Amino acid sequence: MSAPEPQSALPPDATPPAPRGPVQERSPLPDVLRGVALLGILVVNMQDFAGFLEWNQRGLDRVAQVLTDVVANGRFISIFAMLFGWGAAGLLARQGVGVFVRRHLILLLIGALHFVLVWHGDIISNYAALAVFLLLTAHMGGRALLAVGAALGVWGQWVWLSDALLALSQPVRERFAGLPDLSAGHYPALVAERLSDFWPNLIGGNLYNGPWLLCLFFLGAAAQRSGLLLRPGAHRPLLRHLAAWGLPLGLMLGVLLAYLNTRPDRAAGLLAIPVRMGGGLAGALGYVGLIGLLTVDGRLGALRAFAASGRVAMSNYLSQSLIMTTLFYPYGGAQFGRVGAAAGLLLALALGLAQLPVSAWWLRRYGTGPMEWLVRRLVYGRQTNVPSGGST
Repeated sequence: MSAPEPQSALPPDATPPAPRGPVQERSPLPDVLRGVALLGILVVNMQDFAGFLEWNQRGLDRVAQVLTDVVANGRFISIFAMLFGWGAAGLLARQGVGVFVRRHLILLLIGALHFVLVWHGDIISNYAALAVFLLLTAHMGGRALLAVGAALGVWGQWVWLSDALLALSQPVRERFAGLPDLSAGHYPALVAERLSDFWPNLIGGNLYNGPWLLCLFFLGAAAQRSGLLLRPGAHRPLLRHLAAWGLPLGLMLGVLLAYLNTRPDRAAGLLAIPVRMGGGLAGALGYVGLIGLLTVDGRLGALRAFAASGRVAMSNYLSQSLIMTTLFYPYGGAQFGRVGAAAGLLLALALGLAQLPVSAWWLRRYGTGPMEWLVRRLVYGRQTNVPSGGST
């Protein structure tokens, strides 16, 4: 993550401020949501970084895996994808097609470099490639965006459920691990492998997951049209409904996902995909509703610290994968496959929470993150009065 600069809270015709500025001058909800999502994504990504299998966890590792599945798996990547659609729709409305296309071509390049040089789990390139479909949203209203998003979500779920049902009739029963192949060992060899895998991975991944990701993008674009994140006080009833329905439904599907992730058979692994994403969307909407209500009531409390991390989300996302691959991969600490879910959870929380004060310090000193600054410079050149918002 997929990972983004927040959208400006200013109206489209206002002159944006210089990039420097304290977090409290911005609408806090999008930044807080993005910062919380970054931590949750790291927690879930630890399975891939550390190289453990969900269904092999025992004892404290199983407890940690169950907690991850119930409260995090699928939820935070869904928030992140919706925020991407929200920010991209706002960028298109404010800056037009030219800036929109230029920005996402740059993001595609950054994502490709991230995939090849650092980690095979990059989401930036996937999001950037699919963003072309968001050009269709330019003249769509909120209800139309919701309808199209729902249709895409049904399509995505149908694809995954079909695969799960097909697996029941196949003789192959072993579950697909999905972990990276690090047998090449040396960094240059791994880079060469990822270079050859990039385009097949991007195209195949977007064909398989594209309908669901576009569903989330369109839901985010609908939120942009309504002003839900920038004016949450005007949408208190909707936020209540999201929290009241999304949290319990997400919890129930999270429990089912935790059960499926204890089973090593292929059908359970494939069925876990629609359960993960369906429960993830429900839980994500529930979290948005809950954090939105806390924002409206002025009760964010410690959650406000996540706003700084959310403002430099791309820099934090890339640094997470750089640190974790260096720790676990053969050319670094070589700890891949040597720790379980409990240690992975603790490491994720330690790094993710450490990024909060570091992000706040960086913003006080420099006003924007290093990758956010680079993207803005590449998109807008040397202009000083450019929008500080966008998407990743």
